[in-house]
Amino acid sequence: MENQITLKAFGMIAEKLGADQLRLENPGNSHELKNELFMKYPELKGLKFNLAINKKMVSEETDIPIGAEVALLPPFSGG
Repeated sequence: MENQITLKAFGMIAEKLGADQLRLENPGNSHELKNELFMKYPELKGLKFNLAINKKMVSEETDIPIGAEVALLPPFSGG
């Protein structure tokens, strides 16, 4: 469990991953994480989703701390 993160997926994203939780090597930052996910799960490329690191929404490239919980959140609907 050296440099791993917990990935939590919701909604359609979890369906595409085939799981709602994964353990992954920490890629270092949010940009690298997305690249890695798109390589492993190409069907994610067509989906819009937001990232939250340790329950904080991130919009630009953000470092991922060791042991972080990263959530892949589908777009929220509402008004």
